[in-house]
Amino acid sequence: MKSTGGCVSISNFDVERGLARLEMMERIRAFEEAARRAAVEDELVLGAIHLSIGQEAVAAGVMEPLRTDDYITSTHRGHGHTLAKGADSSAMMKELLGREGGCCGGKGGSMHIADFDVGMLGANGVVAANLTIAAGAAHGVKILGGDQVTVCFLGDGAINRGPFLEGLNWAGVFDLPILFVCEDNRYSASTLTSAMTSGPGAAARAEGLGLRTTTAVAEAAAEIIARIRDSQNPEFLHALTYRLDGHTYFDTSGYRPEGEAAKEAENCPILRQRTALEAAGVTTADLDGARTRAGDEMQAALDAAKAAPWPADNTLYKDVQDIGSPAQEAF
Repeated sequence: MKSTGGCVSISNFDVERGLARLEMMERIRAFEEAARRAAVEDELVLGAIHLSIGQEAVAAGVMEPLRTDDYITSTHRGHGHTLAKGADSSAMMKELLGREGGCCGGKGGSMHIADFDVGMLGANGVVAANLTIAAGAAHGVKILGGDQVTVCFLGDGAINRGPFLEGLNWAGVFDLPILFVCEDNRYSASTLTSAMTSGPGAAARAEGLGLRTTTAVAEAAAEIIARIRDSQNPEFLHALTYRLDGHTYFDTSGYRPEGEAAKEAENCPILRQRTALEAAGVTTADLDGARTRAGDEMQAALDAAKAAPWPADNTLYKDVQDIGSPAQEAF
């Protein structure tokens, strides 16, 4: 695929892999649609959620060649990355609703969702803060002599923040096995990134720091990750995409030009993947089956989350580390 989920030529099309990618994209979208229902209709989601509807191809394509023991860090828009890395959808939904059984015990919520069991080191509500965390994870792999790859997702708005320079520079100086993936959806919250960014943008800045840079998604990801695993050198993937929803679930996107989102919806990666699979001979019934299975799974996850109890009071400080007064250590 290229950019927002375009497919390889039909003569080269791997139907089995194409169906697997569609299944994952449908699962991501169904999860987020269920999460939006929980937030808007039921008012059960604690805190804001940031949906990645329209960006599913990036998560599905990049995660496909990763191993369970590889690491990822994500942004405040991290549901798709977490699900595609292998996290349990029911535990994720419980986390969004702040319930017992959530993958962070109901304490992290949407913007700080994590699952160390599948190598998902966490989403992050602070823009660009995950870049330095990812660089640290990759440096740890290098010190320990492992062959895991770390993938760090960032938005195009993150390239204007200090940790972008710090994270990429550290990875380049120490030759770390890390792939930085910029999901360029053109908007930094409610502002066009191009209006706030000097110079040609994300890829040029990564190149300026010495990183090999690619603009693509699925087909390139496997080659890039294999190359990083072998060379132990950092790279940068510039993924052009578009979020069909607003910055948060309650954002009506009044700042967008009229008709822009509707036009981009026609270029939706799920629609494009379905079109390619139909051209390769897959029946509409089979394609619809993937959507139905995804919808059923996520509705069941939402129902389970609604029925789950709140975390017990005595778990409030269970995951809090107390090392005493920082002043005692510092002085």
